[in-house]
Amino acid sequence: MTDKQTPTRSDSLDWVAGSDAPEKCMLNLGFMPLTDSASLIVAATQGFAQPYGLTLNLQRQASWATLRDKLLGGELDAAQALYGQVYGIQFGIGGPTADMAILMTLCQNGQAINLSEPLKRTGVTSSEALTRHVLHGGARLTFAQTFPTGTHAMWLNYWLAAQGIHPLHDVDTVVVPPSQMVTHLKAARIDGFCAGGPWGALAVEQGQGFTLATSQMIWSDHPEKVLAVTQAFTEQYPNTARALTMALLEASRFIEDNPENRRSTAQLISGSDYVDVPVSAIEPRFLGHYEDGLGNAWEDAHPLRFFDQGRVNMPYLSDGMWFMTQFRRWGLLRDDPDYLGIARQVQRIDLYKQAAGALGIEVPEPMRSATLLDGKHWDGSDPAGYARSFPIHALAGSTQAMAL
Repeated sequence: MTDKQTPTRSDSLDWVAGSDAPEKCMLNLGFMPLTDSASLIVAATQGFAQPYGLTLNLQRQASWATLRDKLLGGELDAAQALYGQVYGIQFGIGGPTADMAILMTLCQNGQAINLSEPLKRTGVTSSEALTRHVLHGGARLTFAQTFPTGTHAMWLNYWLAAQGIHPLHDVDTVVVPPSQMVTHLKAARIDGFCAGGPWGALAVEQGQGFTLATSQMIWSDHPEKVLAVTQAFTEQYPNTARALTMALLEASRFIEDNPENRRSTAQLISGSDYVDVPVSAIEPRFLGHYEDGLGNAWEDAHPLRFFDQGRVNMPYLSDGMWFMTQFRRWGLLRDDPDYLGIARQVQRIDLYKQAAGALGIEVPEPMRSATLLDGKHWDGSDPAGYARSFPIHALAGSTQAMAL
C-alpha cells in the first residue's frame, strides 16, 4: 500500500477522549472474501481506525448466513452485509429477527451475472438467447445467488424478470457462498450465478463461464454492501458507531483518491488473509476494465465505487425502501410494510451525518431516484404502487412466492 493520507479532521484525536470517546475500542469486524470488502480491510490494516480510538479485528466469514448469526450473537460487533440481508433480518424473513442498523453504504455497482461454458457452447450468449432457451427450449436451468434476501437474489430476480423469465417458475435457484460459485459452475452443479467480485472475473479468467450482465446494467450506481450493526449496538455504543463510520469513510475516500491507491488496494485484498485470489481477478474490474469472456472489453461508466465524494456512502432512505418493494414483489412480505417508517428506523442517517460532517463530506438528500433496465422509475414516492407495478411477480395471492 502507498502511504495513507493524513485524516482530514486535524483534531481527529479529540474523538479518542472526553465525551466523544468510543465506548468500546476493540471491535470484531466481519467481512466476506469479496472485492467490495476493500474499505473494511484498508481501514483495519492501514491506520485509519487508530485516530478514532479503535482497533479493528478483521474476521473473514465463510457464508452470509454465518456472518448474520455471528453478528446477531455478538461474536461480531459490526460487519459488511448485503443490503437486503439487513432488511431480511429486520423482518425475520427465513431466519432470526432483530432490530438492525445500517451505518453507511460501503459500495455501489460491481456485481455480475455469469453463465456457464456449456451454455456458451450451445450459443446461449445473449439475454434473448437465454430467454428462448428457457421459455421455448424446454431447458430447466439452475442459477445460484448468495443469500435469499440478499442483493444478488434481488438482482438475479430483477434481471431474469426483465427478460421475461419468471425467476420462481421458469428456473431453479440455489444458495451458494460467493467463493464457491466458480467451483459449482465447473462441476456443472449450476448453470449460472449472480455474485460479487472477484468471482465473475475469476470464472472468465479460468474459462469456466462468461459475464452476461453486470449489476450496474440493471441499476446504474445501485446500493450494494453496507456497514451493519444491531440497533442494540448503536444504543449501547453510539460514539463507537460514529467513530467506526468515520474510519471507513476515510478508508473509502483513500481508495478512490487516485488509480495507484486502487491498484495497491487490489494487491492488498488479494492476499491469502482476505480474498485469496490472483490480483489479476481483482484489479481490472476494480479499475473499471471489463472483459466478458465473449471477446468484448469495455471501460465501465459505472464501476465499483466506494466513495464518489460521499454519494456512495449515504444510507439513503429510498435505497432501503427499494429492497422492501422487492420483498413484497416476490412474496417474501405478504403485506405492505410501513416502507418509509421502517427505513427511517434502520438507516441511521443521524449517525452518518455526524460522521460525514466531522470529515467535511457532503451529505446528500435522503431520497434519490433512478430508472432501471426495464424502464421502471424508482424515487420512493409510492413504494406500494411500485411493488405492484411489475408484470412478473409473486405477490401474495399469486401462484408462487419466493421460497426460503
